[in-house]
Amino acid sequence: MWIIFAIGSALFAGLTSILAKCGIKKTDSNVATFIRTIIVLIFSWLMVFVVGSQNQVATINTKSLIFLILSGFATGASWLCYFKALQLGDVNKVVPIDKASTVFTILFAMIILKEDISLLKILAVVLIAAGTFLMIQKKKFEEKTTSKTWIIYASLSALFASFTAILGKIGISNIESNLGTAIRTCVVLVMAWIVVFTTGKRKELYDVSKKELGFIVLSGLATGASWLCYYRAMQRGPASVIVPIDKLSILVTISFSYIVLHEKLSKKSCCGLVFIVGGTLIMLV
Repeated sequence: MWIIFAIGSALFAGLTSILAKCGIKKTDSNVATFIRTIIVLIFSWLMVFVVGSQNQVATINTKSLIFLILSGFATGASWLCYFKALQLGDVNKVVPIDKASTVFTILFAMIILKEDISLLKILAVVLIAAGTFLMIQKKKFEEKTTSKTWIIYASLSALFASFTAILGKIGISNIESNLGTAIRTCVVLVMAWIVVFTTGKRKELYDVSKKELGFIVLSGLATGASWLCYYRAMQRGPASVIVPIDKLSILVTISFSYIVLHEKLSKKSCCGLVFIVGGTLIMLV
């Protein structure tokens, strides 16, 4: 069953990026992250009460709580960087870098969780890294006229996302997955509010257009669904396999970026996408 949850996570994660991009055309990315987190928080705690795991709060041990909090901080940092990158760059270039967190996650899973890594997985890592490089390459005229700041934010997003997976895996080892997700979301919300408060963006919360607010809310719902599926899968299956499946959300994102945002892929980018998908599928062997 964990494979089904992992696939569900990929589908909803793919929709998240497109919906978020539509919601941050004029809205500050940090403000949007805060709003989205509220939606995810409501969604995740609703699921806690649906499955009846709220009574487990008092029984969570210190180790699990610490790792869930750390995972929440890593998630918050990843989100803030990711949506800033989305606001500055094209979806079909930001997403591949974010999905490269697979490389970091596999390395951390091997070192921290002691999960085995085979020659096939090493080959997969090489393919994903090469594919990511090909997908972020720009045409010469674009390199001269477009800022590359989004690359920095996208890279940081990938790094923090890898920490999220490993810390989350440790944190939910002894508790119900929906409860773990809800606790982590509380941490993300606090972190997002601190960023909004310290950057003086509080007033912008009241200036978000109804259209963009709608997309932000939908993005939050998609994120919540993706999270619940992802951590349900992580509780039952190996992180080194679940993360690659989740990263196949890139196919959903790229497809919708073409249909909705009219972002086209070059031949080099298409080749890179094939490499990333190929490397991801190898992880499942």
